[in-house]
Amino acid sequence: MPRILQSCGLGILIWALTACSQSTLGEGPIDLRVRSQPATVSNEQLNHWIENGARAVSSYYGRFPVKRVTIDVSATADGHEIHGRTYAGRRIEMQLGPQVTPADLDDDWTMTHEMFHLAFPDMGNAHEWMNEGLSTYLEPVARTRIGVMPVERFWRETVEGLPKGQPERGDKGLDRTHTWGRTYWGGCMFWFLADIRIREQTHGAKSLQDALRAILDAGGDGSVEWTTDRVIQLGDAATGTHVLKDLYGEMSTRPVTVDLNALWSRLGVKVEAGHVTFDDAAPLADVRRAITR
Repeated sequence: MPRILQSCGLGILIWALTACSQSTLGEGPIDLRVRSQPATVSNEQLNHWIENGARAVSSYYGRFPVKRVTIDVSATADGHEIHGRTYAGRRIEMQLGPQVTPADLDDDWTMTHEMFHLAFPDMGNAHEWMNEGLSTYLEPVARTRIGVMPVERFWRETVEGLPKGQPERGDKGLDRTHTWGRTYWGGCMFWFLADIRIREQTHGAKSLQDALRAILDAGGDGSVEWTTDRVIQLGDAATGTHVLKDLYGEMSTRPVTVDLNALWSRLGVKVEAGHVTFDDAAPLADVRRAITR
């Protein structure tokens, strides 16, 4: 018999199956199908892992982004690896290695990353950087906000990760250069800069969150394919700015190298030998705090 776990705060029901069970129909938005699992991980621990992802995404959007999603879990990866992929905004496939432990699940970012794909339209191959970059940016933001990632770690990983998204020789802009670094971290840089600019221009009254909630509320979840124009128009209208339009115009068809050192100084973030310190007198210290608040 399936065991039901209920998160009362979000109203999410997760049906946790025994290993090798093929399918069931849950009563809530998450239909969990465990086909096989590492011997070191219990059903309760799988539930907790998935619930954390759902809690992070729901906290950011104010609700779970879709009425129903199927999550297929199998122990088909290697070692301690965890891999995920989202299909048509309605199914998530997660692969766990046989040595994955509860600690690996507690520290995992992949589930949250994939759940964020449920909440944003498919932008097509040319704009995959918008999809992957958004999940790359929002996953640690949301996990920090619900308390499963320390603020210091968020900023350390952001400072260390964003340089991977800078254009290299021969780059032709985000729409035309589809390397791993530009797709994930270049896309992340776009959304990170958009969040900062919206907060600056509205003096903290609006943020990227307002733009993304408006897109989702208009039907823009992972099951539909939208144009960039539609996404940008809805997002900018929700914030009363032209940030998405302007930033897309800057970065989509030509390389833009962002002065990250100047940005960290304005935000009041300093990372030395892995140690993070904050300057609350920095010009954008309020923006920095608000991003993870």
